[in-house]
Amino acid sequence: MIHVNQQRLWDSLMEMATIGATAHGGSCRLALSDEDVLGRRRFIRWCEEADCEIRIDPIGNVFARRPGTQFDAPAVMCGSHLDTQPLGGRFDGVYGVLAGLEAIRTLNDLGIATRHPIDVVAWTNEEGSRFTPGMMGSAVYAGTLDLDYARARPCMQTGVLLGDELERTGFAGPEREQQMPKAYFEAHIEQGPVLENAGIPIGVVTGVQGIYELDVTVTGFESHAGTTPMSVRKDAMGVAAAMIAAIVEHGHGFDADARVTVGHVACQPNSPSTIPGRVNFSVDVRHPSRPALERLVADIEAICLQRTALRGTSVRVEKVAEYEPVVFDAQCVASVREASAAAGYSYLEMCSGAGHDAVNLSYVAPTAMVFVPCKAGLSHNEAEDADPAHLAQGASVLANLLADCAR
Repeated sequence: MIHVNQQRLWDSLMEMATIGATAHGGSCRLALSDEDVLGRRRFIRWCEEADCEIRIDPIGNVFARRPGTQFDAPAVMCGSHLDTQPLGGRFDGVYGVLAGLEAIRTLNDLGIATRHPIDVVAWTNEEGSRFTPGMMGSAVYAGTLDLDYARARPCMQTGVLLGDELERTGFAGPEREQQMPKAYFEAHIEQGPVLENAGIPIGVVTGVQGIYELDVTVTGFESHAGTTPMSVRKDAMGVAAAMIAAIVEHGHGFDADARVTVGHVACQPNSPSTIPGRVNFSVDVRHPSRPALERLVADIEAICLQRTALRGTSVRVEKVAEYEPVVFDAQCVASVREASAAAGYSYLEMCSGAGHDAVNLSYVAPTAMVFVPCKAGLSHNEAEDADPAHLAQGASVLANLLADCAR
């Protein structure tokens, strides 16, 4: 069995965490921000030191390849993302990238050659905190999202286009990847409390629940807050607030598996003395059942249409991303199970509630995921934390998966 260097993995994670470090111990590396670029360049340097070849595709995905003995064989791939939430943690995404790098370092230390090359990938804009939709880089790679559409997406904070940021940062790569991988494995913190509560170090992920990302725009009419009578106002914020309250309440009452979140709201002109003329908000909708997910989205659209008659406003509901519930490849899942058992680690089979780049990779290659516990199940929070021993155990499972598949 291959066991990674726990201290080296931890040191890499902690060094990466200094880039975009936040006041309360978290990380802020929004996609293609200066902080994200520094993190990417640190990753590239480490990979080059591990004798990897670097490639960058047109959406900015970074591929680090450990060559195999058969140069034209399809790669065995692993990875995740380096971008974070605005007040994110030190492990979400970055763990999967650096666990892959640590696996390669360990194979190098042991002098283990493989027939297939091994790729570690840092996917662009998984979080969707600066540009929507999330999981963008892997979606473009898998062909489920158009490259031109992705490049034309505006930053939610400044309006700058993603394509312009790719050019500014030097991460607009020359050409698309031509060969799909032999298999894809992704290591990740669970982002929930199940493994920690069960006292189990490894989650064998069998699939991911379905996700819709909606973009709702309510249009009213701007006018003076002091001189416009209530009876004639076209208040986009008042109507949007009624929509949001109804949408969230509907999610609470739908069923126990439903997840409905309004996480981003933008108002124009965003002035205390002006009635808002335009409000945009996001709706993140999740469910493990495809029919239930579609019904839930239809209900949300109906709520928006019903509420828009209030105060003479109009509404547009756009689906910016759609991910069906995913069942991972049975053989890859079995390989995760077997590698965990062979290492002597207890494991629990589970479905992921969060979306991951592995969803998009599952459309083009056999795919599976490895979860490790995070403390108190906390993620997307500066206080996100994980046990170094658990992180090393997950990375060791990943190293064995990569080595066995690449042989």
